[in-house]
Amino acid sequence: MSSTYGETLKLSIFGQSHGTAIGMTLDNIPAGLPVDEIELQTFLNRRAPGQNDWSTPRREEDSPEILSGILDGYTCGAPIAAIIRNRNTRSGDYSNLKDLPRPGHADYTAQVKYGGFQDAAGGGHFSGRLTAPLCIAGGLCKQWLSEMGIQIGAHIANIAGICDEFFNPITPNLSTVGEKFPVISEKAGEAMCAAIADARRVGDSVGGIIECAVTGLPIGLGEPMFGGAEGRIAQIVYGIPAVKGVEFGAGFQVAEMRGFENNDSYTVSDTGGIITATNHAGGILGGITNGMPLIFRCAIKPTPSVSVPQTSVSLSEGVEKELIVKGRHDPCIVPRAVPVVEAAAAIAIFDMVLGNTQTNRRK
Repeated sequence: MSSTYGETLKLSIFGQSHGTAIGMTLDNIPAGLPVDEIELQTFLNRRAPGQNDWSTPRREEDSPEILSGILDGYTCGAPIAAIIRNRNTRSGDYSNLKDLPRPGHADYTAQVKYGGFQDAAGGGHFSGRLTAPLCIAGGLCKQWLSEMGIQIGAHIANIAGICDEFFNPITPNLSTVGEKFPVISEKAGEAMCAAIADARRVGDSVGGIIECAVTGLPIGLGEPMFGGAEGRIAQIVYGIPAVKGVEFGAGFQVAEMRGFENNDSYTVSDTGGIITATNHAGGILGGITNGMPLIFRCAIKPTPSVSVPQTSVSLSEGVEKELIVKGRHDPCIVPRAVPVVEAAAAIAIFDMVLGNTQTNRRK
């Protein structure tokens, strides 16, 4: 199913952008895992809309209601179910989209695939609003991974061609990322904010790149071929609306390297373990984690809902028409997507951890 993810854990996302509520179910989670709901809310607040100048003015509290699976601060073995109620919707802004689809959105493809029965308000099930329940699941998985010594952090690597510093691929310091605006370099962050403001001023938008690092991973997560760690992470990351590319380690730069340069030579660490001197592989070899930090980046397209006039086609009349997009939209979704990328990575990695645990029990 397109709204379900996972091999050992089973995550399902449901709801529409302007429906009564959005939510998720998370199954096959062991009993007895601790849950800090205050920490979860803090994580969700990083993604919530309407908090700053680079976000949509739509305000939603994004406070999850836990329906099942958590009791007295611990998982109880039942499926975890949670919802977030939609309270600030303006569906009238989207009344014409079944006839006049927005460029860059799924309006036209959904209209053809579902024959007009889809919910067009706010993008329906295609909306970035559905990343909120993804962050519920990912926020929980981040907590459980942290208990195992596995840490996940991301930052804005690029917005509108303005670059932040990159994580050190050997020893990424996740604590260097700013809290208010998730960059390493404050100067770069200021320039990015100015670029977003410029785009907003003319009714346009900008995109960017998010870099994510995972530390403390054991050797051996993932499988060869179609069960590789890259593929399992990329699958859920591509479930984030607006993601158009994913690369691991040196990524597309490897095409310009020679083999000797690209290979990560093995060496012995100060503690006597085997590590690599470089990390062009991004912590994954043969689809399996090698114990080095896992590094990946994803490209985020500019928000397609822009207020400058665009050309579309009236599906009922078969003629070109000018479209002025209404509604409330982010001039740049990259800052709010940073915790979403962390959440996606956490879900994929925790799924692999659970799978490894079950495999080891059978041995």
